[in-house]
Amino acid sequence: MHIAYLRRGQCKTLKLYKILDMARLSVNINKFATLRNARGGNNPDVIKAAVDAEQFGAQGITVHPRPDERHIRYEDVRQLSKVVTTEFNIEGNPKEQKFVELVLEVRPTQVTLVPDTTDVLTSDAGWDTKREATFLKEMMQTFQQAGIRTSIFVDPVTAHIEGAAEVGTDRIELYTEAYAKAYKQKPAEEAAKSYQEAAVLAHQLGLGINAGHDLDLNNLSFFKQQVPHLLEVSIGHALICDALYLGFENTIQLYLRALA
Repeated sequence: MHIAYLRRGQCKTLKLYKILDMARLSVNINKFATLRNARGGNNPDVIKAAVDAEQFGAQGITVHPRPDERHIRYEDVRQLSKVVTTEFNIEGNPKEQKFVELVLEVRPTQVTLVPDTTDVLTSDAGWDTKREATFLKEMMQTFQQAGIRTSIFVDPVTAHIEGAAEVGTDRIELYTEAYAKAYKQKPAEEAAKSYQEAAVLAHQLGLGINAGHDLDLNNLSFFKQQVPHLLEVSIGHALICDALYLGFENTIQLYLRALA
């Protein structure tokens, strides 16, 4: 894929786009914290990264604190909640009581429930919402009563999407690693088919639709074209990798253009 650089004048124009079906871009800043923690100190500054991302056009900030705090720390989340002016999305496993307490303390715009085990490098599966129905329903009520929008991380599986609606979540986040892998090997339409069908079903059930994991500048635009009713994508690793070559501001604008 040919990636064009955007000059500052073009960036300003892009920010003025008013496209009714444009999905929002939430930038996951975990990798800034990974780099900071590798050296110690506060360089790069994750708080500044979030503020800059919003100034560069990001429509949300995502963080995923884990129990070992190997990237975003719990105190980072508290500090970020004071400066984020767009949508603040906190991801994590609600089976960790410390995570639940943090979310209820911070009260972000959205909490995305992810069934991570403590030993995984990155998220690798969605919820079995049928098997975990009782627990998830309780969590939905806990967070929604605090005024927090809820989202459940799921694979594009009919039963799991139906289960998400049954437990009362506001949205689902489609786990897109399978799409990203298939996009490289299969006809693009085939790679997106199960996600397209999942989005149609979720919309019929009254659920909002988010997506995330391994979406990048190569596959994002096609995903947006094929998957209807998409409200938000959360992108971190690929976006930060692109930013190393293209610059942070320019990269955010390129991702926004892909979503347009």
